[in-house]
Amino acid sequence: MVLTADTEPVWDKPVDVAEKWIQSVDSNVIAKLPPGSQVKSIFPYGASYWTRTAEIQTEQTDGTPLSFFLKVVTQNETGRAMVSGEFISMKSLHDTLSTLTPTPVAWGTYAADANIHFFLCGFVDMTDDLPDVQQLAASLAELHKRGLSPNGKYGFSVPTLQGTIPQYTEWCDSWEDFFSKSIKLVMENEEKSQGFDPEVRQLCDAIISKVVPRLLRPLETGGRKIQPRLVHGDIWDGNVSTDVVTDRPVIFDATSIYAHNEIELAPLRPARHRMGKQYVKAYFKYFPISDPEEDQDDRNALYCLRWDMNCSTLYPGNLRYRKMCIEVMRALVAKYMDGYEGWAKENGEEVVIK
Repeated sequence: MVLTADTEPVWDKPVDVAEKWIQSVDSNVIAKLPPGSQVKSIFPYGASYWTRTAEIQTEQTDGTPLSFFLKVVTQNETGRAMVSGEFISMKSLHDTLSTLTPTPVAWGTYAADANIHFFLCGFVDMTDDLPDVQQLAASLAELHKRGLSPNGKYGFSVPTLQGTIPQYTEWCDSWEDFFSKSIKLVMENEEKSQGFDPEVRQLCDAIISKVVPRLLRPLETGGRKIQPRLVHGDIWDGNVSTDVVTDRPVIFDATSIYAHNEIELAPLRPARHRMGKQYVKAYFKYFPISDPEEDQDDRNALYCLRWDMNCSTLYPGNLRYRKMCIEVMRALVAKYMDGYEGWAKENGEEVVIK
């Protein structure tokens, strides 16, 4: 059973991948290793809700040992999309800031079973400790500064998934447009997973029509600008660690998009996570808060709402996350009933219609 920091069960089902798939190394995985690699052993390493993970120990042609990390998933085409999206995400991150991630090697499908898909990367021995606050904050800021969208748009080149759920990745010219479509998809998925609730539907509609324009349109109007930047997409204490050898931060399990950089900080908001506000505060030492600065905390709450609603989708029948989302939506809708138009008029700005 997997437990959260406050010991409430979230997921108590067996992993959907048989352990036999990491008891030996499939020939298609071997084909992706460096030429001449001799596999010495494979054994389980780490834990995951939906996948099996392992360390592959090899000997290279010069006699040196070299290990690789293997992730194996089933779930038909969803599994294929999971590993391909993770590989492209991790490669994009690694190409942008190589010191922050393991080296992605390949993704593919087992020769022994066409329904078993894998992700392969360099093995990094990690501690059980959270990364140093300042080092991680500085590294994420550097990643975001370097990782500008190749076409100036928001989105991503391939589908990426949050857990087992595809997220919106179509290219959009504006952040408000992209985020509106993204969170709307998340809301629709959550309703399919947890069932229709009239208050939830009403609150979701108000978030889309009032809160999103109020908090995001000012980022791109009135002479203010932001740029789409590469984000990991799921930075929380389950996807970060510290390299045993270098003592530097390591991030993994990426589900990337080109986005407003502040969305990276969304998973750091929930009190249930060990990583929290200290990382957010440190981050803004290295990357300035977007203008309007006074909206930053509520933008973070909105971005976290998208993250938590996706968490709700992943665990049908567990209404814990839905209850959290309802409280957040009630607060945001009550605060921003006048929407963007009310804010623009109050601040003497020309109302921009989208």
